[in-house]
Amino acid sequence: MGSTDSLHRQLSAHLDPADANSTRMVHLLERLAPVEGYNLSALEDVRFLRSNQPLTRTPVLYDPGIVILCQGRKRGYLGDDVYVYDAQHYLVVSVPLPFTMETDASEDEPMLAIYMRLDFQMASELMLQVDEVHGPSDAPPKGMFASPMDHSLRTSTLRFLEAMSVPGEAQILGPTLMREIYYRILIGEQGGSMRAALNRQGHFGKVTRAIRKIHSGYQQHLDVEQLAREASMSVPNFHLHFRSVTDTSPMQYLKSTRLHQARLLMLRQSMTASAAAFNVGYESASQFSREFKRFFGRTPQAEIEWMRATYALPAPATPSMYVSSH
Repeated sequence: MGSTDSLHRQLSAHLDPADANSTRMVHLLERLAPVEGYNLSALEDVRFLRSNQPLTRTPVLYDPGIVILCQGRKRGYLGDDVYVYDAQHYLVVSVPLPFTMETDASEDEPMLAIYMRLDFQMASELMLQVDEVHGPSDAPPKGMFASPMDHSLRTSTLRFLEAMSVPGEAQILGPTLMREIYYRILIGEQGGSMRAALNRQGHFGKVTRAIRKIHSGYQQHLDVEQLAREASMSVPNFHLHFRSVTDTSPMQYLKSTRLHQARLLMLRQSMTASAAAFNVGYESASQFSREFKRFFGRTPQAEIEWMRATYALPAPATPSMYVSSH
């Protein structure tokens, strides 16, 4: 291992500093993410991702979090918007969002990424400090954005990966360096939108309360009237503002959440389709199977077989405030 690192540093010495840092980040992530799929780390909220093959547009449900790619490219499709995140751009998701995603990767150049599930307590504490220094943000809150990686964030990310590559340092220095990455994003190009989203004020905050209700109670009967009351809005206003945050209707969002959670139950707990359907709030197994195939493009059984052949998923960590899984 030492001789490989030595050779890497010798080669990096002849590169532009920015290129050398990028090469070093890829080298570290190749070791931190040795297997296809999601690789656990010493920190509960951090996963290292590898994909050795391209993936066509696939429905996903992202928990609030930060995705930093060091190699490869992903594209997220939410309504008419396309979010590109690659070695030059990172992605931030501030509320759980169902969308479709595709990945550019190959055996020779696998997609390598860091996923940090959003620690709301740490982010909120930092946000208050940033507001004291820089003043409150007047930027509009966003449920998701992709933003360029600047030099400071790239340097912080490299230090984080170096610490995470050493077991003792990962546990001791990792949380501090993760906090530094949060800070870089909060003061970055679209940090104001993230700070505004964390504040959960105005219509965005009201919609966030309804989203939290969906993720904590998707197994129960929920209708638009209940969710509008949770958001303290009239039904027409709730529809309007919910779509502005998620680019979908409340009932479509509820359906996609149930389908994603059912898929996880079948994948992680080997539940049958009918058992998973019942557990996420469906009363009819046949209706569930129809909607599942329409949403994912495969029957429940075929989808789980495909997932097991394509992804390596770790067991879920402690549930987030939204009781959802990435």
